[in-house]
Amino acid sequence: MRRREFLETGGLALLGGVFGRAGLASGASSAGPHSFLVQSLHPENLATPVEWFDRLLTPAEVFFVRSHFGTPALDRRRRLRVEGSVGRSLDLGLSDLETLPQVSLTAVLQCAGNGRALHEPRVPGVQWVHGAMGQATWTGVRLRDLLERAGPMPGAAHVELRGADLPAKPAVPSFVRSIPMARAMDPTTLVVLRMNGAPLAHAHGAPFRLSVPGWAGNHWVKWLTSVRVQESESQGFYMETAYRLPREPVEPGAAVPPEQMTPLTSFPVKSVIARPGEGSRRRAGTQHVVGVAFSGEAPIAEVEISTDGGTTWREAALEGDAGAGRWQVFRFRFEAPRGRARAVARATDASRASQPSHARWNPSGYFWNGWHAVEWEVV
Repeated sequence: MRRREFLETGGLALLGGVFGRAGLASGASSAGPHSFLVQSLHPENLATPVEWFDRLLTPAEVFFVRSHFGTPALDRRRRLRVEGSVGRSLDLGLSDLETLPQVSLTAVLQCAGNGRALHEPRVPGVQWVHGAMGQATWTGVRLRDLLERAGPMPGAAHVELRGADLPAKPAVPSFVRSIPMARAMDPTTLVVLRMNGAPLAHAHGAPFRLSVPGWAGNHWVKWLTSVRVQESESQGFYMETAYRLPREPVEPGAAVPPEQMTPLTSFPVKSVIARPGEGSRRRAGTQHVVGVAFSGEAPIAEVEISTDGGTTWREAALEGDAGAGRWQVFRFRFEAPRGRARAVARATDASRASQPSHARWNPSGYFWNGWHAVEWEVV
């Protein structure tokens, strides 16, 4: 079996087994047993099986979990401070935030490293295949509303974000991010209290987290405790070293000097086939290809499917509302005789950015978005 086929079928991820309410999802609510693909347990990095990407909303029970240091103690009394270069500091609890105007937005949350395992040559880091992504309806308070209450001072250009999760050793850098003031004031940037209509689960950042639609998950800080307004971008490992991309394309395997790197923000156009599964068996006749497509930059314009290795392409039907940072479900049907069948998906967004046949390699394996191909047996 080729390495790519091995990865597509979950060969590098341990099957998470059946986890219920008290299982590995650290308190994620559950109406029944569900499975994850385990990337690591300490800290928890749990992937959503690809077959769940056949719908507009990913259930919270199987929504991927990403953590750098593991989950902090669950504390519904946790406070959120808005401080720094502001006219007045704010100290808010969950009940305070619940009294403010609530906004609901549906958006994709995707780890920057989703697809890292598919980059060649291999790069270090959590070896996600496709499962470090999901779409949910996020409900909460616009960060802009909180900042306007605090009153940013002249010259304030960035907002630093900190969560309650802490490294086990003082020598390990804390996870600290900052975003430009313009993005913090964007009406889609939320302090989230609810996910798919239910209170945030512990594993997903309870009691509140950030939502930054269209931008990679490293900006969606969980267990949020501090929003600090400041004049300059934050420093530290997770700003100056991690989550950065080469400014220009580089050859696979190349070393890139720090001065030639820039912080990553919005994710590129991408599509993933959920069904049929790699290596599955389907009856001869009409074959149904289903998956999701999205882009952080612009709404999806079209998804095309090829059943002849990319020689010809036909357009798939799209379901769901279009929007930047929001996925739509695509569906495609074709007739297949007995034997091996193969489908390849590629998406194009409204800015005319098209999913490439091969993802652009980078030293950290971020933003894999090559064509997704699935092969199965027709019987």
